[in-house]
Amino acid sequence: MPSTMTPDDAQEAHIVDRIYEAVIDQRLAPGAKLSEASLCTAFGVGRMRIRRSLLILASREVVQLQPNRGAYVAQPSAQQAREVFEARLAIEPSLARVVAQRLRRVDAKMLTGLLRKEAQAHKAGNRREAIRLSGQFHVALAEVAGNSVLLRIVKDLVTRSSLIIGMYGDPGFTNCRDDDHSAIVTALDAGDGAAAEALMRDHLSHITEHLHLERPAVGQADLLSLFGDLAAKGK
Repeated sequence: MPSTMTPDDAQEAHIVDRIYEAVIDQRLAPGAKLSEASLCTAFGVGRMRIRRSLLILASREVVQLQPNRGAYVAQPSAQQAREVFEARLAIEPSLARVVAQRLRRVDAKMLTGLLRKEAQAHKAGNRREAIRLSGQFHVALAEVAGNSVLLRIVKDLVTRSSLIIGMYGDPGFTNCRDDDHSAIVTALDAGDGAAAEALMRDHLSHITEHLHLERPAVGQADLLSLFGDLAAKGK
């Protein structure tokens, strides 16, 4: 099926991806101001294209748009971050126990494939992809559990978590220990719901403990230096 994406859509997607990548890679700090004029220069586009891109990022909670002040990188508070992971701890360990009872061979194969891709992203030093795949693993578990209500909740929590981990996690890491997901899959495959539940609880607690929520807000970032070369390469 041919793509329906227009050149303008592709250009906006490129801008959105580059800004999101800079946030997740911690090259743009929480609270950094995103000057429209600087972004126009860096990406070689007009204000309308930048404004549309910022609106997309705002819809994903990556950017905050403040009336009469402009756009800023989102800055989830420490309390908001804790609440997100408290919610995950209340839901996902129990979901893991359910998955242990319902896991089919095809599900185990799918989860193993995700683990392989995540390991490859870690090995390649691709922080953004590793965080994305880690989140995808948790969403996949919710899908296997077969509860559509909980799936929607987990998807929302994972989206918020990915941004929080990207902003406040240890640089270079996803905050997931290399063997955590693998150990969970092993327990699931063995049908050991109690072990899967305990491993998931320990896993989420470990992530929470390695968030650096005290990272200070910053002012104006040097957007031209940050995006100029990247924008030129993406054209």
